[in-house]
This record gives sequence, C-alpha cells and structure tokens, in this order.
Amino acid sequence: MNPLISAASVIAAGLAVGLASIGPGVGQGTAAGQAVEGIARQPEAEGKNPRNSEELREGAIQQLEKARARLRKVEIEADQFRVNGYSEIEREKLNLIDSTYKTLEQLENYKNETINFEQQKASNQVRQRVFQQALQGALGTLNSCLNSELHLRTISANIGILGAMNEITD
Repeated sequence: MNPLISAASVIAAGLAVGLASIGPGVGQGTAAGQAVEGIARQPEAEGKNPRNSEELREGAIQQLEKARARLRKVEIEADQFRVNGYSEIEREKLNLIDSTYKTLEQLENYKNETINFEQQKASNQVRQRVFQQALQGALGTLNSCLNSELHLRTISANIGILGAMNEITD
C-alpha cells in the first residue's frame, strides 16, 4: 500500500475519533449544565435526581480523558506511519536512483560496444579496400609482365622459326 495513503488514512481516523469524542463531551456538558439550571430553579429537586451534577461532571471528564487517550494513540500511529512512509519513500527513491544509474551504465556500455563495433567495421572495410587495390595493382603488374614475357617469347619463337627456314632454304 502507498505510504502516503496509509498516513492520510491514519490522520483521517485520528480526526474522526477526535471529532467523535467531542460530541459526547458536549452532550454530557449540556446535560450537566441543564441539570444544574434545573436544580438552581428548584433546589428541593437536588437530592431527587438519580444523577447529581458531580456524577455528570465526572462522566464528562472520563469521556474526555478517553477521547484524549484515543487521540494520542492515533497521533502516535500517524507519526509511526509518517516516519515509516517517509523512510519507505526514501528507500524507493534510492532504489529508483540506483536502478537509473545501472541503466545509464548499461546504456553507456552498449554505446561504447557499438562505437567499438562500428570502428572495427570501418577499419575492416578500409583494410579490405586497401587489399583490393593492392591486388588490382599486383594483377596489373603481373599482366604487364606476362604480356612483355609473352611478347618476347613470341618474338624469340618467330626468330627461331625464321632461322630454321633460313637454314632449310640455304
């Protein structure tokens, strides 16, 4: 349960108990006051009342003391909920901050891995391109050498054939 809701419900309960205890106290005070008025108008009725004003006053005081004790108890519970609720909120806040830092750390690691991967990919592409150009250059040189060698051999073979024809015709 949300600690703020718990604290608010305890405070509301305390206010309800406090307000509920005011009603009986006011009612008993009013009854005692009217009894005293009645006795003041008719002093001979003082002993005939089943409850005298002292009993009514004592009852009102007891009710107020009970209400005060309940109110103190509710205030203590509200303080406990408030303290526990605040500490729980602090814990949740710290957990959220820790979780955020961990997430940021993971994202930073993913970013660095992605950068490294992209750098390696670019480096491999450059190497591959350099290698292709080197191979093309070597192939061009080899073709050039082969063409020259082939040309020289062809000339040599032609000279050999002409020399052989000269010997045959002589």
